[in-house]
Amino acid sequence: MTELIKKSLRDSKTARWGALAIISFTMLCGYLFAQIISPLKPMLELPVAEGGLGIDSASFAMIASAYAWFNVFIGMLIISGMILDKIGIRFTAIMSAAVMVVGAIVMWYSFDHDFQSGSKIFGLHARIFFASVGYAIFGVGVEAAGITVSKIIVKWFKGKEMALAMGLEMAFARLGTTIALFSAPFIAERFNIAAPFGFGALLLVIGLLSFIIYVFMDIKLDKESSAKQTLAEDEFKPSDILFIIKNRGFWYIAILCVLFYSAVFPFYHYGPDLMVNKFGMIERWAGSIPALVPLGTILLTPIFGSLYDRKGKGASIMILGSVLLILVHLTLFLPFITSVIVAAIAIIVMGIAFSLVPSAMWPSVPKIIPEKQLGSAYALIFWLQNLGAFWGFPLLIGIILDRTNPGVFDAKQAGEDVVYNYTTTWSIFIGVAVLALVFAFLLKAEDKRKGYGLELPNIEK
Repeated sequence: MTELIKKSLRDSKTARWGALAIISFTMLCGYLFAQIISPLKPMLELPVAEGGLGIDSASFAMIASAYAWFNVFIGMLIISGMILDKIGIRFTAIMSAAVMVVGAIVMWYSFDHDFQSGSKIFGLHARIFFASVGYAIFGVGVEAAGITVSKIIVKWFKGKEMALAMGLEMAFARLGTTIALFSAPFIAERFNIAAPFGFGALLLVIGLLSFIIYVFMDIKLDKESSAKQTLAEDEFKPSDILFIIKNRGFWYIAILCVLFYSAVFPFYHYGPDLMVNKFGMIERWAGSIPALVPLGTILLTPIFGSLYDRKGKGASIMILGSVLLILVHLTLFLPFITSVIVAAIAIIVMGIAFSLVPSAMWPSVPKIIPEKQLGSAYALIFWLQNLGAFWGFPLLIGIILDRTNPGVFDAKQAGEDVVYNYTTTWSIFIGVAVLALVFAFLLKAEDKRKGYGLELPNIEK
């Protein structure tokens, strides 16, 4: 039996890294579309006569937060996790990619179609309604893909270079974010405001084909494994969820995830606008400074992941990343700091922080939760992440930004040269970053009590 296991496909470096490359491309496409709207905020709020759509901050916040609607309020993420654990990786992968494509097409339609003035659906302007629903459908697909990819990586890399593999997958995904932040304004300027969404939808179709290719590799892996070690065979039981939610270590890492990501992901939506209003950048280049965050993680996340694989110190890495994030948001918050160079340096440090924490956090989950329950565990974490980082905080920030800047949107529509004051809004980012640090310390203390091994290397010798 040992001899048969040694000949398993996952023991081939070419096969397992090839599988990683295939699924990572799909996540690149998903993350690209997820953030393609972010650098367009300054352009979307321009009057129609100037090439915009007259979308105010509250409406933009509605669209941005819609990403999490179905995942949070209908529980689609939890359902996706159950499907993953009960039916398996292959079905969930294809399903998630197909749902991403559908949502992307609806969102593209919302910005491409010429809706009649005053047309409303459920009290929302028709454009805002379709954009929000499309983004919500897409959100179901990309989050389901995320938990599926996490379980795929565990399947191929457990006991091997798991943190490095997760780091590389995250690097590919954030390359998609970087491409979106850099390219979307230029594509919109060259063609029209809907063009970036059409481009993203086309890439997602290619991403669906990539997942289909992976399915054949997964089938071959299961056939060659003497033990048939496909994670799909573990039947989902309600007691699995109970086991997870009774685990204190799980809650510490889940809440840390929500808080840390809430201090980063909403920044993608509002960072470009901050660069225009506080640091004086022109709209065309508004996404270039925030794009330094994912650009830095492309190189650093795999490096820190490899460090965790070989040296350990996962809990300590998460603490360090949380400290750096606090310093970054303090720098962006201080009213007297208006230098683009200082902002760029702060964003580079944010990229370092955003490499440190995820590179240790995601590979730590399998140390806390048994492998057969990983799909449900990742789904619960992603659900909480959607609730906070992708729905609650973006919506809250948009509302506070409007209420602390009365009359600014109307003045902009009238052609006046006015700016938003982000000082009050940015205090939210500081607060959640501080709380993330608190839970990073709590997680390290729990690891000492329970012996999860978060400070130990991942590679088994």
